[in-house]
Formats: sequence, structure tokens, C-alpha cells
Amino acid sequence: MRVASTDANRPPADQASPVYVWDLPTRLFHWSLAILVVATFVAAKIGGNAMVWHGRIGLAILGLLVFRIVWGLVGSTYARFTQFVRGPTGIRVYLSGQWQGLGHNPLGALSVLALLGVLLLQVASGLFANDDIAFEGYLVPLISSATSGDFTGIHRLLENALLLLVAAHVGAIIYYASVKKRNLVRPMLTGWDAGNPGQSATGGGLFALLLAVLIAGLAVWAASGALLPPPPPVIPSTAPTW
Repeated sequence: MRVASTDANRPPADQASPVYVWDLPTRLFHWSLAILVVATFVAAKIGGNAMVWHGRIGLAILGLLVFRIVWGLVGSTYARFTQFVRGPTGIRVYLSGQWQGLGHNPLGALSVLALLGVLLLQVASGLFANDDIAFEGYLVPLISSATSGDFTGIHRLLENALLLLVAAHVGAIIYYASVKKRNLVRPMLTGWDAGNPGQSATGGGLFALLLAVLIAGLAVWAASGALLPPPPPVIPSTAPTW
């Protein structure tokens, strides 16, 4: 089994000389993350009992992020960090208009890293945060109440940073569509891109996929508090009968 380019992945008929860029796991990660980020914002704004779902969705986002990090090391060509993280030289080449390539451009790579980093910090702080009412993160028992309050402040502060990054991401898509006449959404839906010449993605087979899923699952399991000792039993008080 291959999760990169296969005979089953046929290019759309309206694209000339398309190249298979985004493998199925990368595309599923992208759209699942977008849906879950929106869902966790909605749950947080509703509050109350919805905060239980806010925490559960946060765990799911953590699993996706861990999966993407592992997939960025063992996945197919254009999903790997070594392929699209180019550093200052690559950014200068891109800004000069001389860059040609597939997948994330050098400037877009910074956006990807920033989003992953902020989301990881957001999820990590949420594990130790509380809403001062009835909900607390899964790992709050590991820290003091004051420290949990600090993490809560960080969690709320990062919300604004995340909104700015999401706005910049959407703005870049609109800019490419309106100014550069390149549709960045279609390749992330179909996997195929005809924007620049190149080789179709390879690698990222079944073993790599199972490894990434396993590590992500273990991360979610640990973050859910599964390794914490059980709480002490509640001893009912004995009240006088008179």
C-alpha cells in the first residue's frame, strides 16, 4: 500500500501536466484540523457544558498535530519539513520572484511552522488550564492552582495569536487566487497541482502512516491523564443521628 502517488490517483481532466503533491494523510490532516479548530472556538464561546467538548476537541487537535510532526519526518516528499523549510536564503529567492517549486513555498513554510507551533502551545496550555467554574484541563492535578491560573492566561492570550495566523493564512489563499491566479485550495482537495513542473510525491507508505498514527494515539492517551494516579476515594461523612 502506498499513500503517495498511485495509479488510483488520477489527475483532473482540466489540468495540464499535473503533479501529485499532497498525499491523502496530509489532506485529511489539513481539513480535519480546520474543522476542529473552528469547533473548539465555538465550544469555548458557548461555555458551560460545551467546555467538556472543548477539552475533547483539544485532545483530537493534539493528536493531529503530533501526527503531522511525525508525518513531516517520514511522510511523502512534499509533506516533509526538509522539503519545504528553506531558511533565509530560500525566502530571499522567493521574495525576488525567482522561486519555483511545488508544495509550500519558503514564505508559506514559515506560516505552517507558526501555526503548528502556536497550536501546540495552545493545546499544551489548555491541558493545565481551567475556566474558574467547573472545567479544568486533563493534567491540572499535576500543578498548583496558581500555576493553573498562569496557564489559563497563556491559553487565552494565544487565542488572539491563533486568530491572526488563521486570518493571514486565509488572506494568502485569497491573494494567490485573485492576484497570482493560482488556486491553492484545489490541490489540497485533490492532491494534484499543475502550477509548477516537478516530480510527483513519493514515499510515505503504510508503515510510515501506521507509525505516525501510533505515536499520535499515544500522545493523546498520555495527555488525557491516563498516566495520572486515580483520585483518592471519597469517604462519606458520618453525621449524628440526633
